[in-house]
Amino acid sequence: MRQAALRTLRLESEAIAGLQDRIGEDFDKTIDLILKQREAGGKLVLSGIGKSADVAKKTVATLNSTGTPAAFLHAADALHGDLGMVGPSDIVVTVSKSGATAELVQLIPLLQARNIAMVAMVGRKDSPVAKAALHVLDVTVEQEACPHDLAPTASSAAQLAMGDALAMALMEARGFSSEDFARHHPGGSLGRRLLLRIGDLLHPDSAVSVAPDCGIKDVVPAVSAGRVGAVAVLGTDQRLLGIITDGDLRRALERDPNEWSALHAESVMNTTPQCLNCDTLAVDALQRLETDRISQIVVTHAGGAFLGFVHLHQLIDAGIR
Repeated sequence: MRQAALRTLRLESEAIAGLQDRIGEDFDKTIDLILKQREAGGKLVLSGIGKSADVAKKTVATLNSTGTPAAFLHAADALHGDLGMVGPSDIVVTVSKSGATAELVQLIPLLQARNIAMVAMVGRKDSPVAKAALHVLDVTVEQEACPHDLAPTASSAAQLAMGDALAMALMEARGFSSEDFARHHPGGSLGRRLLLRIGDLLHPDSAVSVAPDCGIKDVVPAVSAGRVGAVAVLGTDQRLLGIITDGDLRRALERDPNEWSALHAESVMNTTPQCLNCDTLAVDALQRLETDRISQIVVTHAGGAFLGFVHLHQLIDAGIR
């Protein structure tokens, strides 16, 4: 059994490696065609039957997530009304091992009658589907990993790899950035890492402040009120003078236990607190807190105005690791 598994991996890896020599002029022209039709408002429509249809669906998902609009059209359904989804500026990419699947062959004249551009991702360059296409992406394999050379295995791996190669080449040609990727995946951890700002995590209750002459007895409940273990000390012009954390209160009590009740905010506050602009990425803020080993950080407006605090636990709970 282990040998069968190893044989499968060897044959599939060889099938994928063999594609490198076939990334040539037809591939380049396919990319150029897609970019041109995209400017005209067109999309990619991938079509296939059986396992090739499954590969087409996966490639469509990859294309869409990397900024190239794409849709899947089952070849059989195309013959029964779904062909209407194909627009005049679209490109149909037919995915097939043999290039002679009946439904795909029947689809060819229908697409030609509407002057729809076709690209073939096939395992036979002399097939009807390949001959009808403007460009051919050759995914020929010498043999399947199946011991009977029947079940699509190495051929499916080659198709998947070519689909990924197409998507990545288009991604690079369009200058699709990691920020663009995040905008397509706002709910994922990557999207949160690249899009979530520290200002998005601000809780209204965290914007608690006291005056510098505020007595320590009033500072204590203020520190607890914001639920971040800290309070800001603001001047009459609302300028940030410092902050007081529960740790500052504890250290003040240990230092002057007899005089503690007579202390004021200005004598306890930290005048050089860590601050971050509200537009700072949350992932960068998390790194800052962990590096400096602090539990909360001051969030300010672009002009330096105090907005509130963000606690370490909020950043961890945001799922940006």
